[in-house]
Amino acid sequence: MVQPYEWNAHQSLALKGGLNPEIVKAVAEGRRPQHMAEDEEVAYEFCVELHRNHSVSDATYARALAKFGEPGVIDMIGLSGYYTLISMVLNTARTPVPAGAATLAPFPR
Repeated sequence: MVQPYEWNAHQSLALKGGLNPEIVKAVAEGRRPQHMAEDEEVAYEFCVELHRNHSVSDATYARALAKFGEPGVIDMIGLSGYYTLISMVLNTARTPVPAGAATLAPFPR
């Protein structure tokens, strides 16, 4: 789900936190990022599959479980659900982005 207000609020925090700017750019453009670290790729694939299918395959689950443990997997599911809810609220309320905010492509394409 695309949510420009949330994207605008969090993209700078991701960059300050050390996320590769090319990854941020790819996500903003609706593309799968290239050259992700292993943990980034596992989280990305898990969350994309979860949003597309409303669940994940056994292979995706096993990979995430091995990388993050059960608490980490539950956190990813919870955060995905939470931000989906927030996106629905902000989109329904037509919450505007600040003037000059970066645009965001549909995710994922």
